[in-house]
Amino acid sequence: MQYLDPQSTDTILDIGCGDGLLTADIAARCASVLGLDASASFIKTANEVYQPKHANSKFVEVDCRNLHILQSSAKASTQAVVLEPNSFDKVFSNAAMHWILRQESTRISFFSDVLALLKPGGSFAFEMGGAGNIAEVHAVLISVLSQRCNISTEKIKAADPWFFPSDIWMRKTLEEAGFEVKVSELEYRPTKATPRGSDGSGGLEGWVRLMGAQFLELIDKSEARDDVVKHVCAVLEDVITREEDGSQWLGYVRLRAVATKPTSQSQE
Repeated sequence: MQYLDPQSTDTILDIGCGDGLLTADIAARCASVLGLDASASFIKTANEVYQPKHANSKFVEVDCRNLHILQSSAKASTQAVVLEPNSFDKVFSNAAMHWILRQESTRISFFSDVLALLKPGGSFAFEMGGAGNIAEVHAVLISVLSQRCNISTEKIKAADPWFFPSDIWMRKTLEEAGFEVKVSELEYRPTKATPRGSDGSGGLEGWVRLMGAQFLELIDKSEARDDVVKHVCAVLEDVITREEDGSQWLGYVRLRAVATKPTSQSQE
């Protein structure tokens, strides 16, 4: 939020807004905000919980890998929202782009789309998983699926839902897309796992089931999935558990960047 620095006159686009909690905070500080997310359930929650509290907010279900489609007047009648070039003062994203950028073929076009949507001089501020993020969980998941389930490396890589780039890769890619990069930095930020709930949610097991769902879908039987989750957690337990209090910490690495659209650019 500090890097975004929302002002009362700003029109802001939130890419991968989730259930709208952070978007609502932005809405309280700016002229208008549009939240986009590919999850129908998240958008439903955002429209039911947060939109009524902030009339200057709007939430729409959109695959953010294809923002250029929403800039096409020819397809405007089939879309819930039309995004006009040079229409946003700022673009924001939090904890979403490591999913959005997973597909290599759409990475470059994603940044070009964001650039086109910004007004000249506008800024793009975001945070996502960076190089080394949750490396221990990532490695154990891949190892268990390969060794215990005899799933090919090719299938596992194809199912991997994440892309965690370095700050160097991000700076280079933003610059090649036409941005002027102000900040591109990595922060190692160990994050405490939530306590395990009575319904089975939360905790390390809940995290593996939720975040690693696309990996687990490679396994046909639910019983086998349960076995894999338990094995992954057993391997990780000593690695992520702190002796002083038994708390469990995941090795998050966050990549933050701030980039601006040159004032000389006006993409139509």
